[in-house]
Amino acid sequence: MKLIRLLIADDHPVVRDGLSGMFAADPGFEVLGEAADGAEAVRLAQALSPDVILMDLRMPRMDGVEATRRLRASHPEIKVVVLTTYADDHSVLEALRAGALGYLTKDAGADEIRQALQRVASGQASLDPAVQMYLVEAIATTTTTTTTSPDATSDPPVSAVPQLPDGLTPREAEVLGLIGAGLSNTEIAAQLFVSEATVKSHVNHMLPKIGARDRAQAVGYAYRHGLVPPGPVRR
Repeated sequence: MKLIRLLIADDHPVVRDGLSGMFAADPGFEVLGEAADGAEAVRLAQALSPDVILMDLRMPRMDGVEATRRLRASHPEIKVVVLTTYADDHSVLEALRAGALGYLTKDAGADEIRQALQRVASGQASLDPAVQMYLVEAIATTTTTTTTSPDATSDPPVSAVPQLPDGLTPREAEVLGLIGAGLSNTEIAAQLFVSEATVKSHVNHMLPKIGARDRAQAVGYAYRHGLVPPGPVRR
């Protein structure tokens, strides 16, 4: 397995020290450095070119969301996994929109964090099940709010069939939802009973339609549009 070059960003020294010590002792990781805020994380990432950044959200000077947004714009090859105490839907959505490919809460165990970093380093999404539940509830609330008309005399919709956004086909939307749930192309192919080449073709057609450069942005899009199927994330 390829050595994963890791940068740790957290404003609490005890958290940085603990994570740094844990991964320094892991032969699958190389800890390149530590950052105490988002601005330092951006600067060190540009200088050290890590594979993955383990990023806190609430930090002084520049928070994790803004740091992630800047890195995705300037260095899209660098993956970001958020590790934070916050699992509310606003924080999660902001991080995913900024380009984070993973999201864990700080009650996650060492093995959970390690597996998330490995998945994200390989280009897959990794979301804590508790985080996914917040997203599902947020999406359900938004959908209910936007589809319930305040005017009781309004005519009912002509068709009950939902319209897919940005010209997505039903199969493309299904593939996109499974990407949002954290599945790889191989896993999606097995679940849909199609070849991996077919899944790749759907992904190649789907990404330009939704204006996404990569799977990280596709994950955020899938959650914003309620395309991720409910249920536990495959870990």
